[in-house]
Amino acid sequence: MKVTAVFDIGRTNKKYVLFNEKYDIVHEFSESLPETVDEDGFPTEDCELLTKWVQDRWAELLANPEFDIKAVNVAGYGASLVHLDAANRPLTPLYSYLKPFPEELLKQFYSTYGDPTRISLQTGSPAMGMLNSGMQLYWLKHTKPEIYSQIATTLHLPQYILYLLTGRKVSDYTSLGCHTALWSFEMWDYHEWVKQEGIHKKLAPVLASSSFIYRHGDKGIQSGFGLHDSSSALIPYRMAVKKPFVLLSTGTWCINFNSFASKPLTSYQLERDCMNYLTPEGSGVTASRLFMGREHDYQVARIVEYFKVAPDFYKNVAFDEAILQQDTPKFYTACMTGNGPFPEPNTQEWQISAFSSAEAAYHHLLKGLTELLFVSLDLVNIKDVHAIYVDGGFARNEIFTKLLARHYPNHKVYVSDLPYATSLGAALHVTRPQTYEFAGEIREIKP
Repeated sequence: MKVTAVFDIGRTNKKYVLFNEKYDIVHEFSESLPETVDEDGFPTEDCELLTKWVQDRWAELLANPEFDIKAVNVAGYGASLVHLDAANRPLTPLYSYLKPFPEELLKQFYSTYGDPTRISLQTGSPAMGMLNSGMQLYWLKHTKPEIYSQIATTLHLPQYILYLLTGRKVSDYTSLGCHTALWSFEMWDYHEWVKQEGIHKKLAPVLASSSFIYRHGDKGIQSGFGLHDSSSALIPYRMAVKKPFVLLSTGTWCINFNSFASKPLTSYQLERDCMNYLTPEGSGVTASRLFMGREHDYQVARIVEYFKVAPDFYKNVAFDEAILQQDTPKFYTACMTGNGPFPEPNTQEWQISAFSSAEAAYHHLLKGLTELLFVSLDLVNIKDVHAIYVDGGFARNEIFTKLLARHYPNHKVYVSDLPYATSLGAALHVTRPQTYEFAGEIREIKP
């Protein structure tokens, strides 16, 4: 059977997915790997274990007579770098993007390169410490110079996995453009600070094409260059939908992508948790973030405790117009300090005791969350597109989708069931079909 193999490397689950020529999944394998700690005792991905896992799974796939692998690609999480020495061995742990960035070093950086807001606007990257992966290289250079001097090549994680599969070392736009602070969205090149530090010399070259032929024995396998996971999940939508749209990728975070808005950020957007991404071709994407899933789960736990209902009660709550018309207390967030469109600290608490039932409280929780979402969507120019697509957990939430469709009566609102959008995007990008259409996974929501 002819297949395209995609290695999809998440923070929690590592998996590979095999697609047939119609892009149906014919086989998958998923595993969770234990973490390790770095030299400071901070939890992080076990690079050695991950390396062995990828190499072993790839060898098994290549040796399996059931599958004829025609193409391979990688999707993986961002803000993570692997530093290789001259013998192509990892020099350091795979440092976690959650690791605190030293305050004194941050002061040194900005005293050298100027105003934090200006740099954030130019790079489309709010200042987020190690989550700006370019700052990880700056940190290594200035705190561990003896290790930094031994770096022959630095690869973003998806491209490191690709290197394990094919032996090819590259950089790609999606990994460079995911809040790294490396890329200037004004100059469409590495930012000036990157060049002054010489950091760009450590990074593998960026290639403009979408694939190359990897030789395995006498066989040629078409290989992609690896993709940042969020950017990969956009690809099926960008291929199937011809008119401008915004994609709401919902989960712990709700990230709203507008790949039809590519201008550099304004300071107003930056202050309200917006950032720029890059498509695989190197064009800009404007995105805004809302910690919606985390806020939802926190407030649901409060409702469960107060009303003594089952933890998953909300999955069976049907949309009720009468409940929404009730006069209720103002919604206050608990998890959105420092993020989202209203990052200011919130000192007040949402009063659950004012509601007569868990169902009533839940309706108004969703009303409060969607009102925040509408502000977040305005930040990515929702008015300039024709359609809204929702994927992830909230796509299955009737109250959420109804409120969204109601607020945007002039937009088409669709929910999608693409649980493997990230893997599918990587498969589509390497194989480049002339056309791609969703096969029944999309449903329109009427106001």
